[in-house]
Amino acid sequence: MSSILTNSSAMVALATLNDVNRGLNETQNRVSSGLAIRSGKENAAYFAISETMSGDSGMFKAINEGMTSTKNSVATARLGAETVSDLAEEFTERVAFAQGDGINLSDVQGELDALVSRMTAAIDQSTFNGDDLVNGTATVTVISGISRSSGSFATTNLTFDQVDLGAIRDTLDGIDLSTSTDLAADLVTAEGALADAITASTELGVTEKTLDGQMEFLGALTDTLDSGVSAMVDANMEEEAARLQAYQVQQQLATQSLSIANQAPQNILSLFR
Repeated sequence: MSSILTNSSAMVALATLNDVNRGLNETQNRVSSGLAIRSGKENAAYFAISETMSGDSGMFKAINEGMTSTKNSVATARLGAETVSDLAEEFTERVAFAQGDGINLSDVQGELDALVSRMTAAIDQSTFNGDDLVNGTATVTVISGISRSSGSFATTNLTFDQVDLGAIRDTLDGIDLSTSTDLAADLVTAEGALADAITASTELGVTEKTLDGQMEFLGALTDTLDSGVSAMVDANMEEEAARLQAYQVQQQLATQSLSIANQAPQNILSLFR
């Protein structure tokens, strides 16, 4: 039965066209934004997880950047410690040389004083952006990451100790061969200071390597997190392109169907001619 008051065919065609337009708009939004999930309305679980992981990735990147400054400070301190260690080795060699007979101790002392001056210069210059790691023994704590365990949030830390190159320099500076009455004891003292300098440079080297390793790990971790988030919320552009074309064809067909359905009342008029 045909009716001029109610066009059921047009209603069905219009509903179909509305559905097609809605799907087409959603597909166009995914294509333009590159995201399949843009809000919690589309997939609450995936959206919540992706937002959390994106936040963690951002924090890891910031922590990694902060550790760069610390690593530079440690690298500068290590260079200073290695320089002091080399100078302490020269110092010890000169003290050992002074053990022989007929040595002009005043000349040797002049060499030792020069070595101490060079140590002082190296220590004073072994700071990075005002961060002094070579004149103390305090423990330094560095945030190295974050942890989410059993729903709780916490930071992870790395710790290392400062080195006191100034104390090593002062020990060597306290040796005077020009006035010493026990050159053998002076040699033992110099050898002990050399051992301390070697230990300081070794400890800083280990710390620098540890920081390097953690920074590499954080870089790889952020890449993994970003890839995981992408897999959850990014649109599959190949699928979206195919879907977009399909919707465009459906839109054309639905528009034609609606046009045909709207012609039905005109056909009824022909019955009254």
